[in-house]
Amino acid sequence: MRTTLEFELLATPKAAPDLRHHLREHGFDVRLCATELLTNVIDHLGEGTPVTVRVIGAATRHGRTRIEVTDPDPRALPVLLSATATDESGRGLALVNALAERWGVEQGPDRKTVWCELRN
Repeated sequence: MRTTLEFELLATPKAAPDLRHHLREHGFDVRLCATELLTNVIDHLGEGTPVTVRVIGAATRHGRTRIEVTDPDPRALPVLLSATATDESGRGLALVNALAERWGVEQGPDRKTVWCELRN
């Protein structure tokens, strides 16, 4: 059985803990990756950007949980950085990369979806 949770929200600092609360039934890695992808929208597109967060759970056909964050800017693509110990930012996507089995971006003419999959 495949379960999907979907949330339409504005990317704000308050949205991150709210999202973690809504995902409390999921493990730490799912909550962390979802909030890191949400935080990327805040950092790179700005506070108040409308987003859709989807968590397609537990029984995906490959035994993975998929997290998708869709925003309205197809041009602002995420970049995996190598943050140093003194950098104040740049670790979010590195965390997703370390925890996820795979991740990527799907672009449309008026949106993009950044996604990751974590093994159950």
